[in-house]
Amino acid sequence: MSNPDVPAREGQPDLAVQERTRTAHPRMYRVMLHNDDYTTMEYVVDVLMRHFGRSEPEALRIMLQVHHKGAGVAGVFTRDEAETRAAEVMDEARGRGFPLRLTTEPE
Repeated sequence: MSNPDVPAREGQPDLAVQERTRTAHPRMYRVMLHNDDYTTMEYVVDVLMRHFGRSEPEALRIMLQVHHKGAGVAGVFTRDEAETRAAEVMDEARGRGFPLRLTTEPE
């Protein structure tokens, strides 16, 4: 099928081109904070504010959820961003003597 608005190239057949109608969005991943008996609540709140841009009330709410339910969502990002943030926070926590554990999971 030829398009009269697009000139055919010599020696090449006409090609039908289908336009993409939707933009594919990357799959998002949750960064999960997990409870432990050694990392202080104050440090968890600080991490949520500095690394995940949470306000103090949000950080307190998430920290309490982690404390009472065992885990909580720190943030939602693309896979690379989620894995990078989780690794950076765990490295920092280890440097301060805390066994804080973060994981990533698809949303």
